[in-house]
Amino acid sequence: MDCLWEESPRTLMQIVPLLKEKIGWSKSTSATMVRRMAEKDLIGYEERGKTKYFYPKVDKEDVVVQETRDFLQRIYDGSIGMMMSALVKQNDLSREDIHELQEILRMAEQESEEK
Repeated sequence: MDCLWEESPRTLMQIVPLLKEKIGWSKSTSATMVRRMAEKDLIGYEERGKTKYFYPKVDKEDVVVQETRDFLQRIYDGSIGMMMSALVKQNDLSREDIHELQEILRMAEQESEEK
């Protein structure tokens, strides 16, 4: 999806080398993935002559939100607190990360008060 979010429309022959470089996929694996994503209505295509030009049908932000929800549910049983606790216990958060999270929480609090 990233290669289509970056630039679209793209042909399969434009997608294949990008996926080969980024992920190491063969042409057939890339073609299968493109076909499956089209079947799931995640991507669409326009036919120009014999060539299909693929484009994303879903916004990256929408996919990121859904994948984050799925991850949170699957790994942390839906608990944001457990996830944050795990991050803090790893001591991987920089001061900038902590300030960014504090700002995100401040904004969320303001939005919830406005409702």
